[in-house]
Amino acid sequence: MYCVLPTLIGLALFVSPPIWSSQDIDSDHPRLLEAISLAEGQDYERALERVELARLEGADSSSAAAIERRIAELKADQVAIKNKQIKEAIENQAPLQAREILVQLVALGIAQDQVVAYRKAIDNLERYGAYAPGQVITDPLLAADHSGPELVVIPEGQFMMGSSTNESGRADHEGPRHRVVIIGGFALGRFEVTVEEFALFVEDTGHRTDAERTGRGKVYDPRTRRITDQPGVNWRLDYQGKRANQDAPVIHVSWRDAHAYIDWLSKKTNQSYRLPSEAEFEYALRAGSQWAYPWGAEMPSEVVENLAGDGDRSPTQARWSVSFPDYEDGYWGPASVGQFKANAFGLFDMGGNVMEWTQDCWHDSYVRAPADGSAWVNRGCRQHVVRGGSWASTPVLARSAHRLAMVATESDVRVGFRVARDLSRE
Repeated sequence: MYCVLPTLIGLALFVSPPIWSSQDIDSDHPRLLEAISLAEGQDYERALERVELARLEGADSSSAAAIERRIAELKADQVAIKNKQIKEAIENQAPLQAREILVQLVALGIAQDQVVAYRKAIDNLERYGAYAPGQVITDPLLAADHSGPELVVIPEGQFMMGSSTNESGRADHEGPRHRVVIIGGFALGRFEVTVEEFALFVEDTGHRTDAERTGRGKVYDPRTRRITDQPGVNWRLDYQGKRANQDAPVIHVSWRDAHAYIDWLSKKTNQSYRLPSEAEFEYALRAGSQWAYPWGAEMPSEVVENLAGDGDRSPTQARWSVSFPDYEDGYWGPASVGQFKANAFGLFDMGGNVMEWTQDCWHDSYVRAPADGSAWVNRGCRQHVVRGGSWASTPVLARSAHRLAMVATESDVRVGFRVARDLSRE
């Protein structure tokens, strides 16, 4: 009688027990022998076809049924092995391997809902690494009892960048309006980098900011009600030159200072940190909207951000000469991060509190700007783009498309930064 030896099955080299019972198999029928051979090669569909042909040709029905049952068992075993392998590939962030295994599972005839679920998981892996859109993540700092800034995973998508020609307050450098497609998600700081977070960097590296090197920086003077240049300004101070709260956004930092912090953070976490591109910032600021303002088309009807409101008062009870009408957020100067409502992407203070550095060099229009969300950088550029609103932003300055140019060594009481992080993908 015909007896088949144990075979090697799948990538895991799974060794099966003897798979055919010599008592039940009509070994003389060529179709059944062919079915056995095909099943050993994991060609289960063709093996089952040979069993049906054997029945039509008069093969022993009990032998045909026994082989049919065993083929189904072998197929189920192989599906279980591949299911385990694809889950491990997804857990190990290996989307290419996972796609190869999915092709094998489709060939094995798994259910369509399983195919859809696996494809979605692999697509998500390719876009966001091990994370999901909207997830809040942090990276531990190596050899330290601290973590880096909280990050939110930003979904991929597309938007129209810049302002339309009929938008009130529009500047020429906000156009031409153009479509940007963000391919693959990225992570962005949930909050602006705080004084406390910047202090960890300074304590570890001894970094001296550009303001400290020059010995001067900008502060708000309550007596003159102006932002003026004064000596002895550094990142430890608030907008008036007093000691800053630890949870306030760090200010008095230049583009170069922000980059030094980010380089340090990348080394301390073994992750790829950077400043957001200008396009990524506007995309995250809008968070799915295309209105003139991050919150809508009109003046805010409720408190949405730390902005210049006509109900706000300075330490000397001064009012803004230009401001949002019927608006009072309770702050004159930066607030501690996260005091206002998060936007639709789960980010705080994108449209107010302090403006923020981006990676891009300054260009006076979007002609030839990248359409994929990447930073537009030219070697040796002196000026970089600042985006977002601040505690001093008027209606014109708080628009989603508003942008400013600042020299890389310059700092200001209205400017801080937040970090971006690439998500690891195969």
